[in-house]
Amino acid sequence: MVKKGENIYKRKDGRWEGRFTKNRTTKGRIIYGYVYGKCYSEVKEKLSVKKAQYIFSSQQESNYSGTVEEWITYWLEKSIKESIKMSTYSNYRGKIEKHIIPHLGNIPLKKLKREDIETFIRHLASIQLSNSTIQNIVNLLKSAIKEAIRMEKIYHNPCKNVLLPSAQKASVQALPINNQRKLERAALQEEESSAIIIALYTGMRIGEISGLRWTDIEWNKNIIYVRRTISRIPSTTHVGKTELVIDLPKTKTSIRAIPLSKNLKKYLQIKRENATGSYIVNCKGTFTEPRIISYRFKKVLKNAGIAPISFHSLRHSFATRCIEKGVDIATLSKILGHASVKMTLDTYADSMWETRKSALNVLDKNLII
Repeated sequence: MVKKGENIYKRKDGRWEGRFTKNRTTKGRIIYGYVYGKCYSEVKEKLSVKKAQYIFSSQQESNYSGTVEEWITYWLEKSIKESIKMSTYSNYRGKIEKHIIPHLGNIPLKKLKREDIETFIRHLASIQLSNSTIQNIVNLLKSAIKEAIRMEKIYHNPCKNVLLPSAQKASVQALPINNQRKLERAALQEEESSAIIIALYTGMRIGEISGLRWTDIEWNKNIIYVRRTISRIPSTTHVGKTELVIDLPKTKTSIRAIPLSKNLKKYLQIKRENATGSYIVNCKGTFTEPRIISYRFKKVLKNAGIAPISFHSLRHSFATRCIEKGVDIATLSKILGHASVKMTLDTYADSMWETRKSALNVLDKNLII
């Protein structure tokens, strides 16, 4: 046969033949159909009609009869569980069970429509979830739908053209320098290594500090290695319970090396002399879990006469002090373990205002009027 165009051939008997996707077997294999005509243009027109009919019918029906709940549960447990961190799995499962299943779970997957998802988004907004949380929940659903399409469980995407609310920029809460000094003085009174001091002079996250061992410090090279994180997550086996998980840090870029500064090194060496365990921030001879670190932090804040803030504010304070001292954003991004420089820029754009003013003032000296 002589081919002309997509799936259109001229037969030996002089007629033209076109092939189109007619249906699929229960295993997803394509069943082809054929149209014939006296000329190429006639077959092309017939083929266009048949293709349109198939696209329409595939959007309406598929061989998969499961519900949204059945599919998204399969996707979570069988498709991605082994490739994500346990804390991430717990987070996904919580959002699916609390939000997606109660609202969309009973709908057959192949009958899920864009209108259903848009109604779902309005529901999430009505219970006053933040825009970023709504985005995370809907993106979970989108990922599950994308996998269903890839596996040919459905042939249309109900998430297509769904509009999500814009994520609200989170305000960065950093300590003013005078309050930081007060906090440091109070933290230095702690008998063992203080998570507060480590956070203020490395920018490490609370879970990373919780998992920090003495063996993670290379003293002769002045390096702290961030190799693990400890977090408390909802139990995967007992409803209403929680469990501690020791895992890799948040992302690949979170596994990093941080320079150990001179004074922090001196501070940690003093604490190591009387250390009673292998973890730097110690609790009864073992690691101190994040919620205990937070509890201790609140006590130190109170003793220092500082209004309550989150422990994560210490990470923001570290970054803000670095920017104030002129540390370049690429270097800061590496130290913080951010996935990209853009993330660092977006987070600390306001903090960089004074740095930007200083940069322009330097150039401004060249303008002579």
